[in-house]
Amino acid sequence: MVIGRPELISPATRNAFRSLCTDIVLRVIETAWENQGFAPVAPGDLRYQDSGARRTAFQSYAQAVDWSNPAHVDRALVVFEDLVLHGIREGWQGTWMDEIAVPLERDGLTVSERGRIAWVRPPLRSQAQDLSGLRDPSGILAELQRVSRDLASDPAGAIGSAKQLIEATAKTVLLERGLTVDENAKVPALVKQAQKALALDASAVTPGPDGTDAVKKILGGVAAIAVGVAELRNRGYGTGHGQASTPTGLGARHAHLAANAALTWCELMLDTLRDPAAPWRKSAPQPTTPAGV
Repeated sequence: MVIGRPELISPATRNAFRSLCTDIVLRVIETAWENQGFAPVAPGDLRYQDSGARRTAFQSYAQAVDWSNPAHVDRALVVFEDLVLHGIREGWQGTWMDEIAVPLERDGLTVSERGRIAWVRPPLRSQAQDLSGLRDPSGILAELQRVSRDLASDPAGAIGSAKQLIEATAKTVLLERGLTVDENAKVPALVKQAQKALALDASAVTPGPDGTDAVKKILGGVAAIAVGVAELRNRGYGTGHGQASTPTGLGARHAHLAANAALTWCELMLDTLRDPAAPWRKSAPQPTTPAGV
């Protein structure tokens, strides 16, 4: 897995399907994986020990999957479907469907009586972003996971985490740029500081498209929606403050609105931070060469 990207399918779900393979013919397991273009890892690279050849075979393919990659995960879920459909065709009895349904549900997925697996709570698109270049992406990752977890079931929680995602991203940008972070700063100030650190503020004089009025209008709008997420949370629609009464009318669509707004701003910040040709790099201090080298 690429460092800095969260896994979209938990070890608990993968373990449940591995256990399911105890009663599936080895060739069926191999065919299900190979039909989706997966190959097993070399025996010497397998980090798993089990007396069961079928569970070991499952794991040898599962270990080759990048569980943080949406394309890999989509194909792996088809493998899981094929294994479930095999059990249905074989007329399996007992609680086996419940044993896979519970971890799937925790991952935001559901399995139908016909064996079809579908996302109930699709992963946020930014969960697939590679954050490996950051010194410490843990704060951003934690908030991404909280937002994704709460989108469908806890809109207030998702809004609160969306605001915290903006804070975490802004502070990460400032730290990456070697600037001081005021832990008591409010979101509007953090947003302004982070955009200025990356020459994305309205006062920045930059060549090319970044310096055009059109881009500056977009940047102003993006900053405004980031601040709007914080204001929504501060007005009692997000977690983080105790409320005398629960706000009414709050639904999943409001959570998606806040989450997508936060993600738009955060992706802009992280994309610009990573871009080797971004205008901020031209004004960044260059490392000096020690004398005599």
